[in-house]
Amino acid sequence: MSNALQRDLVRLVRRIEQEDGPRAAADPFRQNFHLMPPVGWMNDPNGLCRCGEWYHVFYQYGPFDPTGGVKMWGHYRSRDLLHWEQLPTMLYPDQPWDIHGVYSGSALVEDGTMYLYYTGNVKFAGDYDYITTGRGHNTALAVSRDGVTVESNELLMENKDYPSDLTCHVRDPKVWAQDGKYYMVLGARTKEDRGELLVYESEDKRHWTHINTLTTPEKFGYMWECPDLFCLDGQWFLQCSPQGVEQQGNRFQNVYTCGYFPLYGDFRGEYTLGNFQEMDSGFDFYAPQTFVDGDRRLLLGWMGMPDAPYTNPTVEQGWQHCMTVPCVLRRDGDRLLRMPAPEIDALRGKHVAPEDARVFDMVCRTQSKGRLVIRGSAVIEWDEGLLRLTIDGGGAGRTVRCADVRTVQTLRVLADASSLEIFVNGGEQVLSTRYYPAPYMHGVTVFGAETEIWEMGALQITEK
Repeated sequence: MSNALQRDLVRLVRRIEQEDGPRAAADPFRQNFHLMPPVGWMNDPNGLCRCGEWYHVFYQYGPFDPTGGVKMWGHYRSRDLLHWEQLPTMLYPDQPWDIHGVYSGSALVEDGTMYLYYTGNVKFAGDYDYITTGRGHNTALAVSRDGVTVESNELLMENKDYPSDLTCHVRDPKVWAQDGKYYMVLGARTKEDRGELLVYESEDKRHWTHINTLTTPEKFGYMWECPDLFCLDGQWFLQCSPQGVEQQGNRFQNVYTCGYFPLYGDFRGEYTLGNFQEMDSGFDFYAPQTFVDGDRRLLLGWMGMPDAPYTNPTVEQGWQHCMTVPCVLRRDGDRLLRMPAPEIDALRGKHVAPEDARVFDMVCRTQSKGRLVIRGSAVIEWDEGLLRLTIDGGGAGRTVRCADVRTVQTLRVLADASSLEIFVNGGEQVLSTRYYPAPYMHGVTVFGAETEIWEMGALQITEK
């Protein structure tokens, strides 16, 4: 590692945040109760964990370019999911194995120490397609004992250490401890353009052996990104973000999807994957990651979509994207239900009339058919078998998304300055989207529902 390079990167990021931060903060589309980048670009949540009294949220951060650029790990932490500290960037592209980007990964916490596993990206100079040739896809480990600074960083696996039938797209390690050993899943793309997950095992967190590959009998997309494998109430689920899945009716409407397979059997040996379920039917939800918090499993997702045909006008103010609110996962047979973590309720303020609502939390008890018009821009309507979200103004290219629902009994809508999260029937279906109504627009028009609406306060974010 070059200490001089790291010092230069630290100073440069700090300078960009100081110079561009006020412009981003003044944007009327800046969110109130969602985590955002201070400047520049945000995508995948990384390294989500509870370490001692702190929740840690790392994320893909491109401070120099609101449309992407070289990635590193930005960092927030909180004791209660409401009051947050913006900490200095945790991982920089300052090693030979990550010089073109510190890509996504996860955190393993043991004895108060965070082990941060990530993909280091290297793009070699030359005439390469960077899919089958020209890319180093390296699995690395950074260790932090104080949760703020990195004391060591080492390369664990590189191209030669993965199965020979794979492309250069192997990334996004998710690591956990189980049965006295450590396990890792990595997303992969084969040379035949099939998505799959690699399963690795270790005795010491550093030396890893490939023990299994998880995939479907028939091809299901060409790349499985951002894997997560976990057990909830006795059932295993394999969560991932497959790329290259074609639309089927109201399924897979986005350019890329994300969701989960129930997994039966043993991921280390004989197994079967059940039917894939999408986690979200909105415009903007990708690369979710979960972590254990006591007796519950929390999830955050990126409220964005790579390679989407729509845009975000916040780019003009020097920033782009945000996270979803933290959610709790519950098992319902072979399905996962997702609802906002109860801590979010503490942001509720006074009740407001529908015509006065702007940034709000709304709970609806619905009739068989109904309609909501939010800030003159977003229309949510439902009938037997279908819920439809239409962005009619301020969508920046977003138009219509649909969710197949047998009947809509309840809705919860979290509306921030530039986003909607719609939870149907206690989290059976969720639709997450960014949208950009005129800042002066407010009010909800309600047909076919009884509503209770609270104005929402803001997360408290301080800089450390």
